[in-house]
Amino acid sequence: MEIAELSTSLRTLISALHKGLRKQTYSVHSYSMTEMETIGHLMRNSSLLPSELAWLTRVKTQSMSQILKKLESQGILIRTPSGSDRRKTQVSITVSGRKMVEKMKYDRDEWLKECISKNLSEREIGLLVKVLPVLEKIAAEL
Repeated sequence: MEIAELSTSLRTLISALHKGLRKQTYSVHSYSMTEMETIGHLMRNSSLLPSELAWLTRVKTQSMSQILKKLESQGILIRTPSGSDRRKTQVSITVSGRKMVEKMKYDRDEWLKECISKNLSEREIGLLVKVLPVLEKIAAEL
């Protein structure tokens, strides 16, 4: 198989797997990719400025303002005035938001575990284990 064909096949399969994983969010409302990315940045950082979140997610500040408003109204995040500059607000994820993310990860892991168990032989599972480091090398480029 040529590299071009391999890359197309890999992209198609990863996209299908990603869509399947996104559908497994029974425990949460429907969130856009940018909203999920925003939540992810807040999970990895104790707090961020709205402008930092806009830059990280590559959206305009006005769009981020709408995202933050929605997530705040659902109790996912909280805004607090900056200690050093009262004109700025820090955004952080709430305990409820963290629980939602953990539940979502659990649902996705359970779905994937079930798919692997039902559809793959022991030999195929072994191959999947062996290919993970190769896929991690590709993912490291992101």
